[in-house]
Amino acid sequence: MTKTATGPRLLLGIEERGAAGRVARLAVDHPGKLNILTRGLIEELAEMVEGLAGDGGLRALVLTGAGERAFIGGADIRDMAALDGAGAAPFITALHRACDALRRLPVPVIARIHGYALGAGLEIAAACDLRIASEHARFGMPEVKVGIPSVIEAALLPSLIGWGRTRRLLLTAETIDARRAERWGLVEWCVPAAQLDAAVGELLDAILACGANAIRLQKALIREWEELPMAQAIARGIDSFAAAFAGDEPQRMMGTFLAKAAARKKAR
Repeated sequence: MTKTATGPRLLLGIEERGAAGRVARLAVDHPGKLNILTRGLIEELAEMVEGLAGDGGLRALVLTGAGERAFIGGADIRDMAALDGAGAAPFITALHRACDALRRLPVPVIARIHGYALGAGLEIAAACDLRIASEHARFGMPEVKVGIPSVIEAALLPSLIGWGRTRRLLLTAETIDARRAERWGLVEWCVPAAQLDAAVGELLDAILACGANAIRLQKALIREWEELPMAQAIARGIDSFAAAFAGDEPQRMMGTFLAKAAARKKAR
């Protein structure tokens, strides 16, 4: 567990899954303030996720917010209200660093979303690989209501929900519910609140059942696909396929698959 002496903090837990590796669970713990991100929390989040990147046995990260009211309610408006022209760019760059650390983490990041995911909270959710929301989750980008545009990882939204819906969120500051977010493609799953942890557990089990190196190669490749022209994206896929065979994971896992198939055939 990592925390500041008082006030808002981040809680980090590492779950050992035996031979399958480790799962990290990271919570923003500022529930009395909708888990809003102070400047200190933003910097600590980036540093913590960057530190996790060096764990070769890590298989996944689950990111959530403490309490039941919010995932992350945004960046602290008191911090932003004190900004001037010189301080604005460093502040928002620090938030981008935290989002980018999640995207660069070599393993899948699952956003476990309940309550509000607003502004910076929605940008952080968009930076995660997969998003699971409870039915009472709410999503929005309210920045224009307080005189600033939505920026940095808001640029990921068109690839998730399309340009029209992105404009709708960013230009009207509308808040949408979890079922609409699921229909739009903003979240992959929407479940009753009582089933949220079970749904996250099922997703983790599915990831851990796959090849650890294959998952890392796949996440890196997906990130490249987002930016490369089609021909280069395919070429990088060929490189990634070959890289998988540099180790013994494909041989081991395919061997197990074929052995089980042969056993089933023999049992008929």
